[in-house]
Amino acid sequence: MRTEEALTATGAGLWTWDIATGLVTLDAHGAHLLGVTPDPTTRTGDLTLQGNAVRSHLHAVDYVTFQGIVTLALTEHTPAEATMRVVDRDGKVIRTVRTLVRPLRATHAEISGPGSPESTTRIVGLLYEVPEPVGAALDEEAASGPPAPAHAAASPSAPSDWDWRRNREAFLLDAGRALSEAYTTADVLRVASSLAMPGFAPDALTLYALDGDRLPALSPAGPAGPAGPAGPAGADTDGAGARGLRTDHDHPAAEAARTSRAIYLLEPDEYARRYPERAPAPGDPAAGHQSRAYLPLIVAGRAIGVWAVAFGRPIAFTPDERAVLTTVARMLAQALSRATLNESERELTAGLQRTMRPARKPVIPGMELAARYIPTGGGLQVGGDWYDVIPLPSGRTALVIGDVQGHDVRAAGIMGQLRIALRAYASEGHHPDAVLARASRFLYGMSGASSLGELRPRTGAGEESGAPPGATTAVTGPESPGDAEAEADHPRFATCLYIEVDPSTGTLDIARAGHPDPAVQMPGGPMLVRPTAGGLPLGIDPDSDYPTTRLVLEPGERLLMCTDGLIETGGHDLETGWTRIREVVEEHARGEGPGDPGDLEALADALVEGVLGPRGARVPGPLGGRHAAAHADDIALLLLAPGPFPTGTAPDGSSVSSRRSVLTIAQAEPDRIAEARHQLRDLLHDWADEDQVDGAVLMLSEMLTNVLVHTDGDALLVAEITGLTEVAGSDSATGADSGTGTGTGSHEARTLRVQVLDHSDELPHRRSPGEMASSGRGLVLLEMLADRWGVDPRGEGKCIWFEIRERRTGADAGTLSGEDLASELFGIDLPGGDLPGGDPS
Repeated sequence: MRTEEALTATGAGLWTWDIATGLVTLDAHGAHLLGVTPDPTTRTGDLTLQGNAVRSHLHAVDYVTFQGIVTLALTEHTPAEATMRVVDRDGKVIRTVRTLVRPLRATHAEISGPGSPESTTRIVGLLYEVPEPVGAALDEEAASGPPAPAHAAASPSAPSDWDWRRNREAFLLDAGRALSEAYTTADVLRVASSLAMPGFAPDALTLYALDGDRLPALSPAGPAGPAGPAGPAGADTDGAGARGLRTDHDHPAAEAARTSRAIYLLEPDEYARRYPERAPAPGDPAAGHQSRAYLPLIVAGRAIGVWAVAFGRPIAFTPDERAVLTTVARMLAQALSRATLNESERELTAGLQRTMRPARKPVIPGMELAARYIPTGGGLQVGGDWYDVIPLPSGRTALVIGDVQGHDVRAAGIMGQLRIALRAYASEGHHPDAVLARASRFLYGMSGASSLGELRPRTGAGEESGAPPGATTAVTGPESPGDAEAEADHPRFATCLYIEVDPSTGTLDIARAGHPDPAVQMPGGPMLVRPTAGGLPLGIDPDSDYPTTRLVLEPGERLLMCTDGLIETGGHDLETGWTRIREVVEEHARGEGPGDPGDLEALADALVEGVLGPRGARVPGPLGGRHAAAHADDIALLLLAPGPFPTGTAPDGSSVSSRRSVLTIAQAEPDRIAEARHQLRDLLHDWADEDQVDGAVLMLSEMLTNVLVHTDGDALLVAEITGLTEVAGSDSATGADSGTGTGTGSHEARTLRVQVLDHSDELPHRRSPGEMASSGRGLVLLEMLADRWGVDPRGEGKCIWFEIRERRTGADAGTLSGEDLASELFGIDLPGGDLPGGDPS
């Protein structure tokens, strides 16, 4: 037996609801059971209707219950059952049906299509009539209402009147819920087009928005202009007569907008009699409407538009019906006003966000650049974070990233002015320190801290300022002394990181004003935070100095500049935030995430996802989720790379590696020796022999300490790894000495070269320290731990260097480790690898 024959024999019907389009498709029996067609034999094919057309045949209370059941079924992807009463055009119950529905999972094409939901696009259901209507339940419902009047027993319409009122209450509750969730004008129009009440469903509707003296009709994409929007049944309420409508025209919508009073037209003749110039022509589809209502949309006592509804049958517009229309118009007015405000805020937000980044995608010749700005602070979705890329007169390029204190419109305004000032100072050719010094003085002056006290003396309680009310002053503007004083009491500061890039050499001249340090990703994956000299945030001290730090970005390295939002979002502090960023960068370098590990744009996406995506949300920082929610911050991010990774392949399949780290340590910054040790350990993160790493760190600490103790200048550290990385299964991993090149298929392993340069001409000399001496062992350390070392005189100063060739674990096991050697030389036990003159590292 075929499915159609089985359904016909049981009197059941099928229906399908397309959620994406809102269309409902019924077979012949389904259309009959829902009261759409009087006889199932009158149709042989399927019937497709708008959802509101089917909804008008269902009891409002049952429809609200059915909607909740369907929502749960969609959420859980499970079947659901519901019983609904079918009503006629007068709202009387004609039958009770039961439906069994099941969501259908969407195909990949349906999910990726425009406007499709994420997992479900259709609901299919079976309809069949309940043999015995639930009369007892209806009687109980009627009995729970107010006492029936004395004539109710003799009036057959009394139960219907009471049921109509219950329908009206359920309908208004449902409409209010839907309109309260409408966020855009398109959402409001979609809800308005689905408004349908049993026995009182409009056949067409139009929303007019008041714009000055114009009254354009709204469509989901904005003002519909001459064409006008389509109502629920695909027809306009007024047709061609409403094109180019203005408030001074002789039209019912214009009159409702002018007078703020509703207009009810019971029949077409009344329309033609009262508005002959605007009445629909005989051939116009809108001429088929019988009754119309035009209700002003009032918000705070002011009309913002008109809601027009048209009915295909005569409507008396009784007091109850007018009350329903008026209530819906009020809810529509509030929803439309709220949606208009939301769209205005989004437009303002988009404009402000455009000022936070360059108008065009930045391009630096010979280098790759990726940038991101993510507003996450709530409200207007704007804040004080920004970035900029500035071409300089010297041919170099300046990278700027900063953060103005606060997450409000004032912070965004200050950011815009500061960004322009920084661009102007940089374009004049000033050095990085001078650019930040001028920007700090500019922001200090903007805050009003000096202007109020110096340019406009305060007046006493009984003194007159000497200016007429409303006069404009050079400091405060028209009638704004309170605002200016408030700004002076709460000045804003800004952090900033300014880097001048030389694309030809990779040289980075860095000036920092209270901003997080930059970080550099080394070839192969590890991310190192590069400590740099810095000054106070901009705007705090107009005479603050901003020392510069010079680094070199080698081929294959990547520079990361970011605001604190990337580090601290999710309840993290600086330490755990940088740890999270390192993990994301290293995972991307290993190819564990989406995108090409060599693609800078893919890395930027991975960083944003790692902070804001599911991975960042699953691992809250030590400050906790409550702190994370209260301190959500915007994110600005810049990534710079001088070109592709300089990796190659040796004949045996080994990869060529090159890494370099440069750091300057001033005489006044001996604590940075510990930072140098940390950087060297990070540079050697994948070195095969940990004892060699300990020895290299120990020698570096000794060399830097000697420069700061025995000279008057600064120390420049240059650490570089070159050579080949051995791969598993190569012949060079058989136990032969990799440094000698013996063994079948062996090759030269990687080599670490560390140089410390200073400006002193005095060369070190070997000494023989006594057993109790606290110094004089530096060259002894180099002799015992380094494969090669030396001292090279320079034109100004000298360079002390050492080299270590990578040794496989287990080879030359008799060699002393760094900790054992320190214990032997100094006669002390260093727990945990502590080194003289610094912290454990």
